[in-house]
Amino acid sequence: MDFLLLVLGIGLLYAGGEGLVRGAAHLGRRLGLSPMVIGLTIVSMGTSSPELAASLAGVFQGAPAVALGNIIGSNIANLSLVLGVTGAIWPLAVAARFIQREVPFMLLTSALVFPIVWDSRVSRLEGAALLAILVIYLISLLWKRAPEDAEVSAEFDEAFGDRWRSVGVSLLMVVAGIGLLVAGAQALIQGAVGMARSLGVGERVIGLTVVAFGTSLPELASSLVAAARKEGDIVIGNLIGSNVFNILFILGTTAAVRPVAVVEPIWTDLIVMVMVSLVVWRCFGSGSRLSRAEAIGLVVGYCAYVVALFIFK
Repeated sequence: MDFLLLVLGIGLLYAGGEGLVRGAAHLGRRLGLSPMVIGLTIVSMGTSSPELAASLAGVFQGAPAVALGNIIGSNIANLSLVLGVTGAIWPLAVAARFIQREVPFMLLTSALVFPIVWDSRVSRLEGAALLAILVIYLISLLWKRAPEDAEVSAEFDEAFGDRWRSVGVSLLMVVAGIGLLVAGAQALIQGAVGMARSLGVGERVIGLTVVAFGTSLPELASSLVAAARKEGDIVIGNLIGSNVFNILFILGTTAAVRPVAVVEPIWTDLIVMVMVSLVVWRCFGSGSRLSRAEAIGLVVGYCAYVVALFIFK
């Protein structure tokens, strides 16, 4: 029963996130917002909505270890499992700007978690500070980005802005998406906590693995599609953006709504999160390209980490 709840929760989160993103993106276009603004705000936050829903459900249902483990585990999975699987199928080439600007900022946000959890609690003030940093980051991106051309707008409309869809349908998709996210998060957390108890492992381990993998499915799906089109910049940009949002937006919002207690040791997991980021930086820094061998190495490393979590539970 716990496993069925877990699978149901993951499915509902995925469907809810898709509905929310597509409905909100179309509404944004109807309001005259550019693809750049929609991508940096609506789409980025929408694709992070499964993590947000799961983390909020975790703290409200008395499972803060699942909530925090979900955030850290998703970041680890994004840059090892998701990037590794994608790069193993299609070698990825990335523009230098990601290496020079976005990856260091991702590392900085990852490092911020260490002092925040030092006192075994993420307070509302610390959550608000993370959200403030996110706002500054988004403003800086909007300020520096070059104007969009017609091709970019056409590609965005093809993916998100279906012209036939009415405003009413888009609003319905947003409302339905939010409803599915709430229901999915409830089922996911209930199933995850039940599985943790039946397997005799801590909630932290389940959050770092099963819950994190489930909430990372949108990133995996979008990365595979972009890689098939040989759009390496989109793949790494999506994953880096997701990791930044997981810490600044998901952890920030969750703590601002309700302080997060750190009830299980997570220092090793935080170190792994930073180390994976450094490895990816080094792989792309060696030539702005992720080879198949490097990608397979990331996947093997992730599998070893998961096995170690269950062995040393």
